[in-house]
Amino acid sequence: MIRELGEQVTKWFQKYMPDAFVFAILLTLIVVIAAFLCTDTSPMGIIIAWYDGFFDLLAFGMQIVLIIITGFAIALSPSVNKGIDLMTRFIKTPFQTYLFVVMIGMLLSLVSFGWLVITAVLARELALRIKGIHYPFLIACVYLSMNSWVMGLSSSIPLLLNTENNFLIKAGILSDVVPSSAALGSPLNLIMIGLMVFGAPLLMVLLAPKKPQSKALEDLHPASSEMKEPSIEREAKSNVSEKRNVSDRLNHSIPLQALITIMGVIYIVYHFATKGLDLNFNIMIFIFLILGMALHKTPIRFVIAMKRASSNVSGVLFQYPFYAGIMGIMGYTGLGTQLAEGLATVATVDTFPFFAYLTGGVVNFAIPSAGGEFAVVGPGMLAAVQELGHGLPEQQITAMVSRASLSIAYGESLSNMLQPFYLLLVLPIMAKGVRLQARDVMGHLLIPFLLFFIIQVIVVTIVPL
Repeated sequence: MIRELGEQVTKWFQKYMPDAFVFAILLTLIVVIAAFLCTDTSPMGIIIAWYDGFFDLLAFGMQIVLIIITGFAIALSPSVNKGIDLMTRFIKTPFQTYLFVVMIGMLLSLVSFGWLVITAVLARELALRIKGIHYPFLIACVYLSMNSWVMGLSSSIPLLLNTENNFLIKAGILSDVVPSSAALGSPLNLIMIGLMVFGAPLLMVLLAPKKPQSKALEDLHPASSEMKEPSIEREAKSNVSEKRNVSDRLNHSIPLQALITIMGVIYIVYHFATKGLDLNFNIMIFIFLILGMALHKTPIRFVIAMKRASSNVSGVLFQYPFYAGIMGIMGYTGLGTQLAEGLATVATVDTFPFFAYLTGGVVNFAIPSAGGEFAVVGPGMLAAVQELGHGLPEQQITAMVSRASLSIAYGESLSNMLQPFYLLLVLPIMAKGVRLQARDVMGHLLIPFLLFFIIQVIVVTIVPL
């Protein structure tokens, strides 16, 4: 019954959900209207706020592009392909694939949000080797697996709260940092990790279509795709002239690339030795870049791999600025702050986790960035929590702040299942050469969203921090 319901929901999404870019346009117009009705900002002021925010995510957008193409280039290496071939000796059925992809994706995302790219690469390669996989559903499995990142080592909100002189301390909302152990190491967060890492894979197996119904990768892949491309090694050899001149020797030089790789490894060791487990986007991109160079061995092979990996990132390049514009309207007009404060005013000591969770989920549609969203709604929400806890012991107020912050993070992450923004990380890898859109994937995620929404609300409300 659950499986049949999921299939009906998918058909509904395919019928009514527009392209991801159209979704961004419609969301922009909705936020513009909301800002006009709910704030004192003039129409021209709203347009200026939209423009001012338009380029705020340029650096972040470039980081995402580099994460995608460097991660994909690693997957195109012979060593990774041999490892995946070995893996398919143990994973042989579609149901085993769905289970494995969601679980390994959840574990990888606990380390870092950017490792979603590795999950996407792994899932695509498994789909090329295992028959009968419903490919849009597999993409949904990958997208669902990113949910654990807000519970893990790179969770931006707990890391921000533990940063000296953060903007909440400067604003007088917090008097001191909130240790990450009070949030990420809390029973609440550990229980949430267990629910997602073990519960989500089982749920997706229950929802999995029994038959691919012409949705297997081999059915969706046109003949002109990279499935028919020569290997990178063969293409590299075809670029060598008969006389093998100096430029050829440089292009195919293993020692030349090895020197740069060694320099990179030295810095990576230095980074973690001096900064601890600091897994920010920049160091991850650097690791992926150096690892790709090491695996492809020669400059020309790495160039070919990067060229193939970067052929499908146009969606990221032009859609990120539109979401940055939406974030600009929410932030610069005060609309985001008003929404957070409005929800917080109806909260009580018992219900504030629910309203914090709801705030995270709702605002995420307009600001699909945990750090960016928290910068907008965090001050109002945490100030209200402090007011609710007035007169309570300091330790209890700190616990309330941690619970509210985690609730915002959980709500923000889960609502991505209805928001195709971060699908832009997955589709350039998994939909390369495939005629698939967000609407083909998102319908598979509505039931997981509804079930985990209910579960997470209960958990953030009643589980001790």
